[in-house]
Amino acid sequence: QVQLVESGGGLVQPGGSLRLSCAASGFTLEDWGIGWFRQAPGKEREGVSCISISGDNTYYLDSVKGRFTISRDNAKSTLYLQMNNLKPEDTAVYYCAVPLFRVWYGGICREADFGSFGQGTQVTVSS
Repeated sequence: QVQLVESGGGLVQPGGSLRLSCAASGFTLEDWGIGWFRQAPGKEREGVSCISISGDNTYYLDSVKGRFTISRDNAKSTLYLQMNNLKPEDTAVYYCAVPLFRVWYGGICREADFGSFGQGTQVTVSS
């Protein structure tokens, strides 16, 4: 079955960078869309960035545009999220997930359209 394991989180100062990884197993990543979500304390989980099967189509939450970059390495069955110029409001648990019906056609990354969320990795941005 689909398994997703996130890593790379940690404590970083404002303005710093982190790269998150999501290791996929139990399925062929190159045949699936995939995305990153996050949940801050007291808030609902939200879509941060998604990428299509081909990698040609991506989505970014407005608040992370220009700072975060999503990428996928199908040969390594791994999804990445490069996060630069981190801000305290980026503090959250970050999850990766795949579309319920394999394909993500673009537009907004909606949590309701995704499943098989991993256990998450904590990102804390604080001085």
